[in-house]
Amino acid sequence: MQIIPAIDLLGGACVRLHQGDYDQVTRFSDDPVSQALSWQDQGARRLHLVDLDGARSGQPINDAAVRSITEALSIPVQLGGGVRSAERAEELLGCGLERVILGTVALEQPELVVELADRHPGKIIVGIDARHGKVATRGWLENSDTEATALAASFSESAIAAIISTDISTDGTLAGPNLKALRQMAEASAVPVIASGGVGCMADLLALLALEPLGVEAVIVGRALYDGRIDLREALMGLGDGRLQDPPTGLLNDMA
Repeated sequence: MQIIPAIDLLGGACVRLHQGDYDQVTRFSDDPVSQALSWQDQGARRLHLVDLDGARSGQPINDAAVRSITEALSIPVQLGGGVRSAERAEELLGCGLERVILGTVALEQPELVVELADRHPGKIIVGIDARHGKVATRGWLENSDTEATALAASFSESAIAAIISTDISTDGTLAGPNLKALRQMAEASAVPVIASGGVGCMADLLALLALEPLGVEAVIVGRALYDGRIDLREALMGLGDGRLQDPPTGLLNDMA
């Protein structure tokens, strides 16, 4: 299972939000390029960027930082946040990003996502952020009545590369991922799922291995890496390619 470090950009700085609340911001670094290089040097094989300004306002405030990161790194970089048009997706791919993530537009204009995925095979990811099982949009500031699993299932016949499943209630809390919700998402989706939200320790990463056979192929980790609760090098050595020891006994039953 791949571990993907996250850098959340707000005003050009690396930050983390608590449960998506823009009023609860922790600032970690004013140099996102240096931080990105650090994750690469520690063995990351992919980097996840979130443009929080873009997610909230739709404005490309952090493009300079994004371009600097992609130019400095040799590993692939993916980005989400405020990608709400074909033009914007094309623009970001032109900045050197390997993949772009569409969230709000996946709910509001799913046909656009399908069209972009057909045009750019392997480069389009759908981001599904859920609050109590329902899809949240526009930087988690708006809630919908659409079930997250239903939205995931609707893209099963498309050419999207993956679905990033974020449980807002656990994001930034270090309280552990919502394993039950992730299992439901993986069962609903015919494309790979990337877990996001709540990882706070190595045990959380090991627990996610139980979902790998269902299609959860990677996990995005943010605050736990910045806080030092998880050492990236040690975590990569521990999980390897996902061929670790069997998951803890009874874990699958606990998630049923």
